[in-house]
Amino acid sequence: MPNSSGSEFTRRQLIQRAAALAVLAGPAAGVLSACAGGGGSAAGPSGTVSPTNPFGVAEDAPLDVVIFDGGFGQDYAKYDIGLYSKAFPKSQAAFKATQKISDTLQPRFANGTPPDVIDDSGDNQIKAGTLVNSNALTDLQPLLDAASYDDPKVKVKDTLLPGVLDVGTYNGKVYLLNYGYTVYGLWYNAKVFKEKNWTPPKTWAEFKTLAPQIKAAGIAPWAHAGKYPYYMGVPIMDWVGKVGGDQVLIDIDNLKPNAWRVDAVKASLNAVLEMVHNGWMLPGTEGMTHIESQQAFLDGKAAFLPCGSWLENEMRKTTPAGTEMTLLPMPDLTDKDAKPYGTLRAEAGEPFIVPAKAKNQAGGLEFLRIMLSKDAARNFAQATSSLSIVKGSADSVTNSTALTSVNKAATAAGDNLLHYRSVTDWYPTMINEWEAATGELMAGRFTADQWIDKVQAAADKVAADSSIQKFHRDK
Repeated sequence: MPNSSGSEFTRRQLIQRAAALAVLAGPAAGVLSACAGGGGSAAGPSGTVSPTNPFGVAEDAPLDVVIFDGGFGQDYAKYDIGLYSKAFPKSQAAFKATQKISDTLQPRFANGTPPDVIDDSGDNQIKAGTLVNSNALTDLQPLLDAASYDDPKVKVKDTLLPGVLDVGTYNGKVYLLNYGYTVYGLWYNAKVFKEKNWTPPKTWAEFKTLAPQIKAAGIAPWAHAGKYPYYMGVPIMDWVGKVGGDQVLIDIDNLKPNAWRVDAVKASLNAVLEMVHNGWMLPGTEGMTHIESQQAFLDGKAAFLPCGSWLENEMRKTTPAGTEMTLLPMPDLTDKDAKPYGTLRAEAGEPFIVPAKAKNQAGGLEFLRIMLSKDAARNFAQATSSLSIVKGSADSVTNSTALTSVNKAATAAGDNLLHYRSVTDWYPTMINEWEAATGELMAGRFTADQWIDKVQAAADKVAADSSIQKFHRDK
């Protein structure tokens, strides 16, 4: 789920965004709830329920889809709209792409006229916690229990990869269908590494030995999107989970007192600060957008870049010929990491939702069912060089070094996966403080203790605020 957009933030704008998110999580949530109301039965026009039309879509009901115009592009959505239009030729199905999901759709939610399906992604997304708290989303259980598009004897939920519904589940109900299966890690150009005779590091000690060699060759060891601290949050949180184990991340998500004040967090932050203070960061990277840092990496200015598996597709048009984009799991930080080498953050991303007040709610559910067909999933993998949550979506895709490495890493990881929710989608105000603290850390203005103090204070504030609905996970 590319948590980014084409806009660029200064520090002042980041603070303004913090205020905006705080408002969205408070009064704006009330605006949403005023026109929301969770759905069980489908709203809007209805047609005849049948084995091929399980939700009773009215054949002539228009379908209104809005997608995030980000790393996955628009081609897959055009294909899916085509499949829907073929099934319902009178429907006038259409989609709009935007990088400003919240700015575009907040007024429509407030007016009670949201689209039928939304790809609620990007830096300007409407935070999922806000939508869930406002009862603005349709429970997707009917979709999951419906017959799959390809085989009426197999339910939709049984065609999906294990665990992919966890991220979209809030207190036992699935409200978000995260369609892309995103793998996070470090990216490097295997072509350059072979030319330089460099070995990708599996441990922090190996990285610290290699980094000076990289720098001596006139290449920065590391680049990141400083204007979007979410990206640097990936290695920080991965190292926290690798060093401390699952329970550390679970305690953080569950807002356990002093959950951030543990050795694993300190170890991760100190490693990052070591890179900052040793000059291993690409000069100016703390002020770059995701596109700028990614292009610098592809142009050979930096050896490693933390990012999700949408990278290849997002940068397809400006990737130099011969680049061998390859994903590397985060190196082991200590010799006593709780999680073994190869452990990844790999989970469903790119959340699709059906608003509770959608005019064609049945059509929205059917569109998602079509997206989960073998045809649509295979096309998504081919068009985006990314996995979807449908089993076997990329089995026939062999023309991408990036996707091949992602598949290999995900397969090798097995059940050694990392998950965290509180700083990605559960608590908007906490996310804001976590990103702001990370920005200060990467600019060399925060120590590890200052980062921990700021983030722990944000978690404590959320925990103490009775107006914020709390979420809980056991695994």
